[in-house]
Amino acid sequence: MGRSGAARRRGALALGVATAFAAPALALAYSGPGEALAKLERGRWLVRSAARGGVEHSICLGDPALLLQVEHGGAGCAHEWVRSEASGGAVQYTCPGHGFGRTDLRIETPRVATIDTQGLVDGRPFAYRATARKVSTC
Repeated sequence: MGRSGAARRRGALALGVATAFAAPALALAYSGPGEALAKLERGRWLVRSAARGGVEHSICLGDPALLLQVEHGGAGCAHEWVRSEASGGAVQYTCPGHGFGRTDLRIETPRVATIDTQGLVDGRPFAYRATARKVSTC
């Protein structure tokens, strides 16, 4: 049993070392985009684009990532951050069966953000700049 106890200790040590290195890596992976999105207040947001004749989208923002894919709503989209800053960033995303897009998000305040977005939704192209403002609770 001495050998199996030593093997268990080596295994536990290896796991501990792997965990020590993995935890900081995970923290770094989420510090950029997640940190910026976390600044946005939850609640009802109104997204308005002057270029689209004042077209508005109302979003109950529980997950700030919804501002990254306004045209695709709650579709299950895969995101890839291409630029990340404390004040926002740029993301490319694909929504299987519904299209794709690229969004640049700039967080002005916890209640105001600017969205530049373009892509294809259900076969229709879109491209516009919009302002998103928190207007109330959901």
